[in-house]
Amino acid sequence: MSELSWNNSIGHFLKEAASAAPTPGGGSVSALAAALGAAMTSMTANLSQGEKYDHIHEQITDVINSMERLSTHCEELMVADIQSFEQYMTALRLPKETDEEKRYRTHSLQTAVIAAIEVPMRLLEVCRDGLSQAYNIVEMSNKNVISDLGIGAILFEAAAQSALLTVDINLASLKDLDVKYSYETKTAALIREIGQIKDQTLLMVRNRIAN
Repeated sequence: MSELSWNNSIGHFLKEAASAAPTPGGGSVSALAAALGAAMTSMTANLSQGEKYDHIHEQITDVINSMERLSTHCEELMVADIQSFEQYMTALRLPKETDEEKRYRTHSLQTAVIAAIEVPMRLLEVCRDGLSQAYNIVEMSNKNVISDLGIGAILFEAAAQSALLTVDINLASLKDLDVKYSYETKTAALIREIGQIKDQTLLMVRNRIAN
């Protein structure tokens, strides 16, 4: 698979994702969805500038800067997702003839599984932070593009739900039950928080559209 980055075309990414190659897969697609959520939030903020919005200039600027950082982080996570899969496949190919080789292979696989969990975990946090920023400007941003802010919120939650599936499928391979429980507790809290912020944001979006 050729190296992916934000510099690739959408068509190239879709072709790679649709191919028989295992990467880019769901983790990379989740990162892209979150970046699109950041783009919609940033667009809404960028169109909420000028004399009419002088009183919220600082808040709007904070959101624009935050979305730029989040988008960069999403690109890094897309790459990290591919690398974590390659790490797992490398561990899977390790020899397992002797007891020592088996122990080393098992350790390497579990290390790779944790790496594969950590990437979507970080994406969940990105989605939570992005949604929080969108919520911060939902009542004050340009009403003419408020639907785009709502779309950004939906994309952030979709990315988070997708990332959660990636966490779950890797958790199934994690042997340390205490570590597994810790991840399950953390993801449950994050996804609950994300859903609540998204619901509150969309409620305000729909209210502003109706009024």
